[in-house]
Amino acid sequence: MSSATSAPPAARRMAAVVVLVPVIVAFALWAFAWPAARTAPRDLPLGVAGPAAAASGVQHGLEEREGAFEIHRYADEAAARDAIEDRTVYGAIVVTERGPKLLTATAASPLVAQLLQQAVSAQATDGAPVATTDVVAAPAKDPRGAVLNSSLLPMTLAGIAAGAVVTLLRLRGLRAALALLGAAALVGIVAAALTHSWLGALTGNWWAEAGVLGLTTLAVSATVAGLAALIGQAGIGVGAVLCMLLGNPFSGMTSAPELLPAPGGMIGQWLPPGAGGSLLRSVSFFDGARAGGPALTLGLWAGVGLVAVLVGGALGRRRAAATSASAADSDAASAPTSASASAERASVG
Repeated sequence: MSSATSAPPAARRMAAVVVLVPVIVAFALWAFAWPAARTAPRDLPLGVAGPAAAASGVQHGLEEREGAFEIHRYADEAAARDAIEDRTVYGAIVVTERGPKLLTATAASPLVAQLLQQAVSAQATDGAPVATTDVVAAPAKDPRGAVLNSSLLPMTLAGIAAGAVVTLLRLRGLRAALALLGAAALVGIVAAALTHSWLGALTGNWWAEAGVLGLTTLAVSATVAGLAALIGQAGIGVGAVLCMLLGNPFSGMTSAPELLPAPGGMIGQWLPPGAGGSLLRSVSFFDGARAGGPALTLGLWAGVGLVAVLVGGALGRRRAAATSASAADSDAASAPTSASASAERASVG
């Protein structure tokens, strides 16, 4: 009889696994494959510099690719270089007497630099190669940005793992928050030691890079632990899906946010992995240019997550206190009944 009654719940759990796994796989394939299959410039910031008459022709040629480029006009090459170093544009075409000259920044995105070379070469009327200058070059030890791109996934995994461990070890409130802060700080130091000191893929201020890597980890771990503190262990899964299955593929680290299909690139910059990647590029290669937005995004995720951890711990203590008080009242209510029953047995005896 008992086995018959337990069969339907077991069957439902089996059916849930059979249905849920393909759904997760489909979602993961969509999240990772869709942006890769639809990579193309979409309002990609690009500068055009030089005399107005000559530059207008170049601008009109670029604008024929509707929606591909967001053109910024500059008076000369120096102004275009400043815009690239300030991360206002990814590159610039400078019109000179000897023909167009292309300025790129492989540190901002090697893929974008390659796409700009192809676009400018396609516009060249004589088919001659276009002179190209890499204004902000990627490090010699990581010219394709492979190490930088790969560093994002470990930070996301470390954050998810830290949030999950804090939850499963039943750390609550201030202890949980301190554990997350300590883990993130150590992760940042270790990651900077590997990517900067050992591999040479980062070239900025060492401690600033360690801070960015640690803050990225904290933003993820605090999100996971905060959700778990509020809604239970299911929050680990919600946080993992948010940061791993959405944040990682939409981060634009392997290409650029402007190369991803809308609204993926925009969403990615609102999530910790994308914000962390953008902030790390700014700190490591561009002297902190355009770092304010990503830093604020990471700070908000980390701050809100830690507040959720503290609030969840306080709510947990209140629930535990209420449960203990309820149990004590129940014991107190049953005590007179037990005493009365003992007295009756004694009188009967």
